[in-house]
Amino acid sequence: MNNLYKRNCLRLLDFNLLELEHIIKLSKKLKQNKKNNEEIQLLKKKNIALIFEKESTRTRCAFELAAFDQGAHITYLGPGSTHIGKKESIEDTAKILGRLYDGIQYRGHNHKTIEILAKYSKVPVWNGLTEKFHPTQLFADLLTIQEIFPNKKFHEIKCAYVGDTRNNIGNSLLEAALLCNFDLRFIAPKKYWPEKKLLKFYQAKTSDHTSNIICTENIQQGVKNVDFIYTDVWVSMGESKETWKQKIQLLHNYQVNSAMLDMTNNPNVKVLHCLPALHDDNTEIGKDLFKKYGFKNGVEITNDVFQKNEKIIFEQAENRLHTIKAILISSLLKQINF
Repeated sequence: MNNLYKRNCLRLLDFNLLELEHIIKLSKKLKQNKKNNEEIQLLKKKNIALIFEKESTRTRCAFELAAFDQGAHITYLGPGSTHIGKKESIEDTAKILGRLYDGIQYRGHNHKTIEILAKYSKVPVWNGLTEKFHPTQLFADLLTIQEIFPNKKFHEIKCAYVGDTRNNIGNSLLEAALLCNFDLRFIAPKKYWPEKKLLKFYQAKTSDHTSNIICTENIQQGVKNVDFIYTDVWVSMGESKETWKQKIQLLHNYQVNSAMLDMTNNPNVKVLHCLPALHDDNTEIGKDLFKKYGFKNGVEITNDVFQKNEKIIFEQAENRLHTIKAILISSLLKQINF
């Protein structure tokens, strides 16, 4: 019996370490099968609803392709195409979708929304991103880390998350560090450290792990001897331009560049980025920020560092497909045989 059957994936702490490692192991097998043209469709006749209150490239493509590869059918519900929370309550929406579908993916703003969907739908619900957590991204990150260092256990890994760490990636990294006991450093101005309430929550849960999670403004001390430097875009489409200005002024010195990599004292340090990345001015936002704030070589990450780590970063993005496929299979099948 598969003990992940009918389980939700709302945050990483929905799983224990053994379950997390099982999903990563299954992801590797599924990835290998796809590469070798040996895909086995395990989700035939399964129907999946994909609710996107926030638009996406990687998350939508990964969920759709994972379902298609496995023989499942999907219904895409994009921004403005449902009555959720407007003409129909989230509870009522959950109840009807739970009768029609075998599983529901939700990507949106309020984490409370996905909790209500999970409570009333009675089918597995998967978090494609909320303002609080982004677990499907972290599964891909952990698979990437394991692929780069196959002979290292998670608890032997040292990772620095640099820039705006007060976000859903930062929160999910906290949960990953708690589960896997890896060394996690948040390197940012104090204003952009994770919420104190969340930090206290994780410290209260497992005091043995808290020494492995630190917050610092000191870049040189924070990145020393790390295996990975992880960063994300500093600006969000939902934020005001004034917020962008304040952020960029505070985060300007926290750009991931060659000088920061040198501070690690690790010539083999790798860079992770969950994308999209403003490493050049080939986007509207990139052009705008370059012009307004005088950037010449990337915003949160320089173009040279991005290009040097491009293979890893795009492998990290592709791994969304394989880990999401593993999550779908694990929660929709009573038994997994292949």
